[in-house]
Amino acid sequence: MIEGAPRHNQMTTILGFDDYSNGKENKKRQSLIRVWKRLSSLQRSVICFVLLLGGISALYIVNSVRQGRTGRWTQDGPRELADFLDSKERQKMEQEKREYIQKMKEKHAQQQVMEIVKKNKENTKRKKGPPSGNRGAKLGQGADMDQIPDEKERQLNLPPKSAGDDLVVDQASDGTYDYFDPQRQYSEKQKAIQDAFKFAWKGYKQHAWGHDEYHPISKSHSEWFGVGLTIVDSIDTAIIMGLKDEYLEAREWVDKSLTFDKNKDVNLFEITIRALGGLLSAYHLTKDEVFKTKARDLGNRLLPCFKSPSKVPFSDVNLRTGNAHPPRWGPDSSTSEVTTIQLEFRDLSRVTKDTRYEHAIDVVSEHVHSLPKTDGLVPIFINANTGSFRNSATITFGARGDSYYEYLLKQWIQTGKKKDYLKKDYMAAVGGIKAHLLRESEPNKLLYIGELLGGRSFSPKMDHLVCFMPGTLALGYQNGLPQDHMEIAIKLTRTCYEMYNKMPTKLSPEIVYFNQAPGSSDDLIVKPLDAHNLLRPETVESLFYMYRFTRDKKYREWGWQIFLAFMKYTKIDGAGFSSINNVKSPSNPGYKDKLESFFLAETLKYLFLLFSDDPKLIPLDKFVFNSEAHPLPIYTE
Repeated sequence: MIEGAPRHNQMTTILGFDDYSNGKENKKRQSLIRVWKRLSSLQRSVICFVLLLGGISALYIVNSVRQGRTGRWTQDGPRELADFLDSKERQKMEQEKREYIQKMKEKHAQQQVMEIVKKNKENTKRKKGPPSGNRGAKLGQGADMDQIPDEKERQLNLPPKSAGDDLVVDQASDGTYDYFDPQRQYSEKQKAIQDAFKFAWKGYKQHAWGHDEYHPISKSHSEWFGVGLTIVDSIDTAIIMGLKDEYLEAREWVDKSLTFDKNKDVNLFEITIRALGGLLSAYHLTKDEVFKTKARDLGNRLLPCFKSPSKVPFSDVNLRTGNAHPPRWGPDSSTSEVTTIQLEFRDLSRVTKDTRYEHAIDVVSEHVHSLPKTDGLVPIFINANTGSFRNSATITFGARGDSYYEYLLKQWIQTGKKKDYLKKDYMAAVGGIKAHLLRESEPNKLLYIGELLGGRSFSPKMDHLVCFMPGTLALGYQNGLPQDHMEIAIKLTRTCYEMYNKMPTKLSPEIVYFNQAPGSSDDLIVKPLDAHNLLRPETVESLFYMYRFTRDKKYREWGWQIFLAFMKYTKIDGAGFSSINNVKSPSNPGYKDKLESFFLAETLKYLFLLFSDDPKLIPLDKFVFNSEAHPLPIYTE
């Protein structure tokens, strides 16, 4: 080294290179060589051995990892291995992957079929139909693995959603159910509900037998259609409850005394859901021809309603003369009235093999389907002469609108999910609810369905009638419709229960308004003229569906609380049950002196079914309830 020379020249002199960077790298290399030369032979041998051992270990670990991954497929395949393969080898690997996945799916499907066959020995053939509505443990049978509830579903206590419209149904039984089996078991709460029915039936039989309506305070009766409406409407409840004596009394009266040869105007909708539906249901539950004969006679007398200038039926008809006409109060029919007759008329055609009834109602449904709507929502009035909606009418899921939406879904189910336009209209309507009608109250955020006054202005008003909707949404979800339907159903069911729970009598008023103002002290506002209770079934109907699908015990607890309130405030000693005027006054509820036939036909029936643990009792993969709680069969062909 030359003393005093620049640092760059010193590096150049020592290493013999002109390039600085190359010189730097060579300096490091020279340093390593010097260190290596200074080591003894033993040290060099140890280092070589350690390096050799480390290399062997690394190769072993890499090989083990790759071998361990050959049995697990990632979303895009084993990327590390594929990187070393040419295109043909990668294609071969992908083909093997697809074959493996398909094999696993086929194996899983075979396992599902074997489970269904094992649990249903009497069913030797696979049948197509809608998803099962039986016990919670059976709800997911036949579903794909991706139908297992996610975390959000578990938090909401949702049942497993069906796998699709072509789900193979695990039906409980193909045999006839023996409703009067002396060995049939009942829970204590079912027995209490049976006793309530028998108590009301006894009062009606003693003071109003053969008449339409019963007045338990005055122990008198009145006529609406003159067809023994309470009997015809309640027969299937006696059957389902296993009350043989009451059933035989009703059956004898229908056989010997029921006649529709009456010079009387009747409402097409009311007599269809109550009388025609009741007769058809009794026929299906018993196979007794007397009910079919009476149903056919009534159906023939109602057909003149469909001879209107448009495709919309007249609302009223004379049972003897066949003279059909619009309602006396105006030119328009209620939308719900002309669209809530389809389940019954279609079933009548299937039972009698006479296509006239089904053809008549199909024309109506298709016509209403073709009319313009507000995101699936419809006004509550329609004209039978023009066939058009009254566009300025209110849009509501309460009176005059409610069951239009109910029957969209239930017709689709009844026909084995063959009429897609019904499903589309129902789906559109639920979308319309979410867009225009769904709100939360203050302060407790109760979810409710409001109204559009004049088709435009929102009103926070909800009829008790709207409380059918949670059960309908749950039924749709169980038949493969979106999860948010069930989420809405759960929240609406609580709202309907709170309409009872927040009243001093624990009975719901007919109409409530929901508070929208922040800082409000109470969610519900009840006007004096809306405080009456008519023994309506809609809330217990939804409780029945919600319990049947979720097995959540709170729905039974809520239903029992409602039943006890009916017993405390509407029961008339020695006579029956009566509607009351004021649910806000426990000391003076005020009796209206009227037993509505739907209390026996619907309210007590749904309460009885709510407390049933028998999966073969009206399974919801075989029956669909009409708007008056009369079960009619689902047709898969």
